Amino acid sequence: MANRHLSRSIVLQSLFEWDFFDTKTAKIKEVVERNAVEFAPGMKDLSFAEFLATEVVKKKTDLDTIIEKAAPDWPIDKINGVDRNVLRIGLCELLFSDREEVPPKVAINEAIELAKTFGGETSGKFVNGVLGAVYKELGEPGKDQQSTKGIKGKKNSLDDEHIPLEELGGAVVYAIDGEKIYVALVHDVFGHWTLSKGKLNVGEDVKEGTKREIKEEINLDIEIEDDLGKNEYIAYHPEKGKLRKRVHYFLAKANFEPLKLESSGGLDDARWFTVVDIVDLNFYDDVLPLMTKAVTILAERHNKK
Repeated sequence: MANRHLSRSIVLQSLFEWDFFDTKTAKIKEVVERNAVEFAPGMKDLSFAEFLATEVVKKKTDLDTIIEKAAPDWPIDKINGVDRNVLRIGLCELLFSDREEVPPKVAINEAIELAKTFGGETSGKFVNGVLGAVYKELGEPGKDQQSTKGIKGKKNSLDDEHIPLEELGGAVVYAIDGEKIYVALVHDVFGHWTLSKGKLNVGEDVKEGTKREIKEEINLDIEIEDDLGKNEYIAYHPEKGKLRKRVHYFLAKANFEPLKLESSGGLDDARWFTVVDIVDLNFYDDVLPLMTKAVTILAERHNKK
């Protein structure tokens, strides 16, 4: 394991050089080999370091897109070179590694250690926040597994009450076309289909705010029909720190019209799906109960007709 940690250090130094000098992609293995000789003399097996560096370079565009979505106030070119490449390494392992070989928490912890060792005073906290936000969006895979360094205590729900609260509104939006019922879903940069939602303004009525946000996000006018409940989770903002986000979800009806996705917000697609088709989609765990409740309501109404 120590050998892998050293390999990650070599990868970071190599990517920093590659990034700084805008080295050609094909040269990354050469950079790794040269840095291994300088910083890890006697290290014979470079297969992991070469593979990881190559994967980061190949997936750079996708990784940078996710970084900017997870830290929207920090354009990729405004993040310092060390933090930027630590995030690329951590994300690459978090998203694309074999989770039996590199559990998610190991990927995050290793990135934090790199940031603390090679970055500035706040680098570890920044990397932890961004990768933690991505981990949350992935549905916290393997969250019950212990990393090799253990977990420093458990989350205290009482402490969460003191974290600033941000209210959001969202909906399971449906439409009827002929004999079929369709549901409007959005696809995020983490590979999941999910529900349209958005931040409410201070003092704004939750239903009116939800209507406004969905209109802005997917260009649909909706009519709210049922209350589906609330979800709450902890997110991270690079400057504000931890935020407690509470999303109030509704079942809402719309006309079966083309969806037009706004250009920002971590989403890359929006589509209508029939109720039958959504069964095979990749949802977050906390969205599934909402979808089930909504579909049950729609099915009961349909059966009564």
